[in-house]
Amino acid sequence: MKKALIFGIAGSFFFAFSFVLNRSMHLSGGSWIWSASLRYLFTFPILALIVGKHHGFQHVHKVIRKNLLNWFIWSTVGFGLFYASISYAADYGESWLIAASWQVTIVMGILLSPVFHKRVPIKNLCLSGFILIGVFLLQVHNIADLDIKITLMTLLPIFVGAVSYPLGNRKIMEASGDQLTTIQRTYGMTLCSLPFWFMLSVFGLVNAGIPSVNQTLQSLCVAVFSGVIATLLFFKATDLVKTNHKQLAVIESTQSGEVIFTLLGGIWLLGDPPPHGLGIIGISFIVFGMILNSMIVTLFEKPQVHTP
Repeated sequence: MKKALIFGIAGSFFFAFSFVLNRSMHLSGGSWIWSASLRYLFTFPILALIVGKHHGFQHVHKVIRKNLLNWFIWSTVGFGLFYASISYAADYGESWLIAASWQVTIVMGILLSPVFHKRVPIKNLCLSGFILIGVFLLQVHNIADLDIKITLMTLLPIFVGAVSYPLGNRKIMEASGDQLTTIQRTYGMTLCSLPFWFMLSVFGLVNAGIPSVNQTLQSLCVAVFSGVIATLLFFKATDLVKTNHKQLAVIESTQSGEVIFTLLGGIWLLGDPPPHGLGIIGISFIVFGMILNSMIVTLFEKPQVHTP
């Protein structure tokens, strides 16, 4: 559990690059369509090189072919709908708002538990709500300054992404079982989401033209930091605890670290104002919420007994 927690927090650090760089690309005039599609179009060959060198493609392709329709559907949901929604929201909200609002995925991940495990972990749900209170306190002054239209245009697509990401991830974990490593599963999901990204790219060419060199380079950075490093770290963390839905909820709650990392990145790179007063209290809520969430599992949960 400790190793999974470290991987989850490290993943949240690298995921923060998506929020900061997506906002940066928007501010420089780049289209959200290219911010979304270029990340995965760049991510795929990187993952293919890694998988080809260390594992080969025969096994992972065989596993995908056994359940081809599910792989295409849930990869499109888990990667396509998730990231297209997040990128679209970046056109309407600053990086801090996207990262903070994205934390609804913590609660959505827990509420999806009945789909897979028949029961919602109440303790984790309560503590995840504690984290969300911290997120709200962190951003309360900023949210108050926004008008209703911009707030809704930000929050609605984020809600779609917050449901899509844990749902697609868990469905693919369920479909692949223990047959694939983390890198193979990530490669497989990226491969199966490519039709979505190709169609979105065609739409981008027609409506936004060719992406600029600056946006292309920033998208490459997002692909490396978030698409490869962060995704592998987070998927490795979820793989380590996938048989325990309570621990899985804890790992998904580590994504709240993205708020802090994005806030710091926004201050340093985009000139965002630092938090004061309630914002500082909000950061404390997030950190203590993550600690308490992990303590509930590691101190009070009975060890799992696995039978052959």
